[in-house]
Amino acid sequence: MQPFRLRLVLLSLAVASAVVSARAQTIPARIVSTSPSITETLFALGLGDRVVGVSQYCWYPSQVMKLPKVGTYLKPEPETIARLRPDLVFVQAGPHTAASQLTALGLKVATVDSGSLPKVFTTIKEIGNAAGVPGTADTVVAEITASLDRVKAAVAGRPLKKVLIVVGRQTGTLNDIIAVGPGSYLNDIATIAGGVNALAASKVQYPRISLETVISLAPDVIIDIGEMGEFPTDSRERLQVTENLWKRQTLVKAVRDGAVHASNDQAFVVPGPRIVLVARTMALWFHGVTPK
Repeated sequence: MQPFRLRLVLLSLAVASAVVSARAQTIPARIVSTSPSITETLFALGLGDRVVGVSQYCWYPSQVMKLPKVGTYLKPEPETIARLRPDLVFVQAGPHTAASQLTALGLKVATVDSGSLPKVFTTIKEIGNAAGVPGTADTVVAEITASLDRVKAAVAGRPLKKVLIVVGRQTGTLNDIIAVGPGSYLNDIATIAGGVNALAASKVQYPRISLETVISLAPDVIIDIGEMGEFPTDSRERLQVTENLWKRQTLVKAVRDGAVHASNDQAFVVPGPRIVLVARTMALWFHGVTPK
């Protein structure tokens, strides 16, 4: 090989090596997540092998169950997190001072929030940018958007189903019900799946309602995800209890029509990549359609 060509090849290899090295340095080697939506997003971005600590309620994917727990998204534990020696900590915005405490300990912190469906996409991109994989985040968002478009197309032209989504209530009862109002990602997903929120006119994102209000709203479909439980086993046990509670309420239209769907699938309460699964499930419940 000519000396000039040899130098050119060596230079090209050196540049390629530098690019790979720089990329490796921009992607944190040790990441801590303080909420399920952050954890699921990190795994969807291909960073699961870098996650060294997760919140108490991070149950998916299954390998996170073996990782150290660092509190909950409402009460992260800064000292526990610091002991894991993370390069980056993702904190869910909330009524806590975890971000400032972690910063004071010399740790790099990124704070993200949740809310509407567009905010879910924004959060995925924010996590990707902070973790050094913005291109991957763009790809994940594009794939989710395309999948949701397919769900929307599958139910197009069908009569809209009035849906009530219950996300909380007094344990073991149908008292003090908390339902989904406008502005929530679940409201947006229900719309994509061919539903219309029974509480669309509410001025509150998560209004509290009575059973009498449920009867008067006369929803075509009720989705109850109000008893997830404190851990997976507990969650499964509560599912049957929830179903039995509704079966007795024959004054509720959805009960009479056999259209009450209780679920303990955490995907329903985690605004992350699995919203596609939620949209497909809703399309099946609303219209008997199984989108691809």
